[in-house]
Amino acid sequence: MQEITTYLAPSRLDAALQAMVDGDATVLCGGTDLAPQTESGARLYTAKLLNIRRIEGLGDIDAGGDKVRIGAVATINEIRRHPALAAIAPVLVEAAEHFASDQIRNAASVGGNICNASPAGDMIPPLLVLGASVELACWRGDAVQTRRIPLDQFFLSPGKTVKLPEELLTAIVFDRPAADFVGKFRKSGPRPALEISTVSVALGARVADGRLSDVRVAMGSVAPTPLRARHVEAALEGKPLDAASIAAAVTATAEDAKPIDDVRASAWYRGHLVRVFVEEVLNDVRGN
Repeated sequence: MQEITTYLAPSRLDAALQAMVDGDATVLCGGTDLAPQTESGARLYTAKLLNIRRIEGLGDIDAGGDKVRIGAVATINEIRRHPALAAIAPVLVEAAEHFASDQIRNAASVGGNICNASPAGDMIPPLLVLGASVELACWRGDAVQTRRIPLDQFFLSPGKTVKLPEELLTAIVFDRPAADFVGKFRKSGPRPALEISTVSVALGARVADGRLSDVRVAMGSVAPTPLRARHVEAALEGKPLDAASIAAAVTATAEDAKPIDDVRASAWYRGHLVRVFVEEVLNDVRGN
């Protein structure tokens, strides 16, 4: 294992980004993914360990305006217990309720869950249906520079993203959902807690007069990255939410979900679950 020779825990973002200029820092926040990965040998520490937990403002949640902004080091439990998020983006709070255990939710950060880039990342599907973007910051010249990337363009492959080694994910941003927005989330694992999802599905849409618009459907654990289910969305967009459109959406899952066999489930079972979950969330919306 690489020996850690430098440990940094800055309180200012600019200091953290300056420490990342060479792209040689291991970033630590909650450590709920990093610790088991390094213990197993799947990942190695670099000589420089950078703890971002204490950076001022990086854990703030602002849901009071037209844009919702969640700081990257906000914990899953802070999201779960945030009253404004519960009111305007309950799909995100629902996902947080199904995230691991209470002890892990107290430590795990939303930014870490995204940057881990697991196909099974629980917070990613609800953020995809909320149309979220991620804010990436780096130190260039003598100033902080930032860019925003839509979350559905952030993931490249398992564990890989478009984030550069010298960049830090600082926030997740999305438009305040419309008053008629409805979001739903489903996750399956062998146990109700402390379990990586076998399949997850999230739905977000505006519902008016029995029709869906601005439809977003996201899936986890059915492809190399979390994904927007574009064929399922097309089957629902502008359609009345009835038995025919639900059946078409369920059929369309085969165009979007490309699961594999692994130690946790077979490709067939995952394909079956994703169809069941899409049907369930749509029937939930229809029933309400």
